[in-house]
Amino acid sequence: MKAYFISGMAADERVFKYIQLPGGYEIVHLTWIAPLAHESLPAYAARLAQRIDTNEPFALVGLSFGGMLVTEIAKVLPPARVILISSIPLSAHLPRYFRLAAAFRLHKIVPISMIKTAARWKRYISGENAADKKLLWEIIDSSDPAFIRWSMEAVLTWKNEVLPQPLIHIHGGYDIVLPQRYTHPTHVIPKAGHLMVMAQHAELNALLQKLLA
Repeated sequence: MKAYFISGMAADERVFKYIQLPGGYEIVHLTWIAPLAHESLPAYAARLAQRIDTNEPFALVGLSFGGMLVTEIAKVLPPARVILISSIPLSAHLPRYFRLAAAFRLHKIVPISMIKTAARWKRYISGENAADKKLLWEIIDSSDPAFIRWSMEAVLTWKNEVLPQPLIHIHGGYDIVLPQRYTHPTHVIPKAGHLMVMAQHAELNALLQKLLA
């Protein structure tokens, strides 16, 4: 079975470098396509889904923003499994301060350069090793400002009340980007943060092996 992976906002497939699935799964990365002007998150997800081979069973795996896209893809294509990592399946699970930012249109006026700088500085206090911190700095530096601006708008205007099925939702107890208290994961890794795909990959892989074997 192919497992189609979608990374988080301003990231790419390199963040999944440690992820290992049980035998019988083939990882396929759905890399970003350019968004259209004023394109919604569901519309973008539908275009991204055109690259999925529906002639055989498939799984969907989404990290953070990628999990929201996976949720929308599952509405139009029937996956065998939906796996969300450090993400949310319903728009109501967005933290309240996201809605405050949307109300004040902060995502429209805050410079992308400032967002990138904050993301770089955050790596100094995050749990990745030195090599992974360097990789994440490279990913942040190479990310497309226009795509970041679009994706922020897409998230803050996203409306979804339908849980994808069958759902595996893995969240970190120390996630400060999308805190666990706002959502209802099926599985929690207690000491993991938002980027547990790298910093806590051993625990995550062990859980995936158990759930997918």
